[in-house]
Amino acid sequence: MVKVAGSLLDPDLGDHVCLPFQGDRERIATTRAFTRNGLRRRAKVLIVTHTHTPERTRGWLAPLVAGFEEAEAAGRIAILASADTHFTAGRFDPVRALRGLCAAGEQALREGHSGVYALVDAGWGVDDAAGQTALEAAANALFGQRWLAAVCQYDRVAFSHEALERVAAVHPIAPERALLRFTTTCAPPGLRLSGDIDLTNRQAFASVLAPLEKETDEVVIDATGVGFMDAGSAQLLTATALARGERRTVVVCDDTIARVLRLIRADELLTVQRAGDV
Repeated sequence: MVKVAGSLLDPDLGDHVCLPFQGDRERIATTRAFTRNGLRRRAKVLIVTHTHTPERTRGWLAPLVAGFEEAEAAGRIAILASADTHFTAGRFDPVRALRGLCAAGEQALREGHSGVYALVDAGWGVDDAAGQTALEAAANALFGQRWLAAVCQYDRVAFSHEALERVAAVHPIAPERALLRFTTTCAPPGLRLSGDIDLTNRQAFASVLAPLEKETDEVVIDATGVGFMDAGSAQLLTATALARGERRTVVVCDDTIARVLRLIRADELLTVQRAGDV
């Protein structure tokens, strides 16, 4: 029996998951579970292949998923090669990769799907560690809109332990790490956070905060759903406020997080509002 990572293969829209695996048996089991969950959630399932061709993937996946042919014919399942999603003329193209996801999301919503469920074979990045890490971090900006769930598959045979640690750090969700969820807000602009934030997902948190530096209006970060934040991660809120200069940055949080922010003197650069005072 091949063990699969349970809830990591049944993500909510908005989840960006790093999922190490080992070998084809586990690849097949995880792809089957992910596809079935995406269809159950009425999402468009997008499978980006690399190690296997789309034709080979379709060949072993179709018999494992009831109604596969009908779902694919109806546009509920799409299988694409990484060469057609992440590369242009054989060269890694991060702009194409991100634009492709956005286009898939727009199409899915037009067609009445709940969103996009993307399963990506990350083997495309074995020879470009820096480019892969940068793309995973940049992609976090898409997930706050809550139309996309993605599981990025990293084969332990192909990637070193150090490489896996590096890419896991820029994913808000990964096995045996603190779990972070977030939603982008518009009025006022900002974020709504939930989960825990510590050293294990601090880099992911930094990439989630980065777009706020460009906001011209007051920014509100609702951290009332955060159960734990360490001092090092709280410093990232200070860095965001500092980068925004005179533009007001507000953090709404409970007493525990407020104490951490006061401890690092973050309240000298941003406005800390306790949840009960809002």
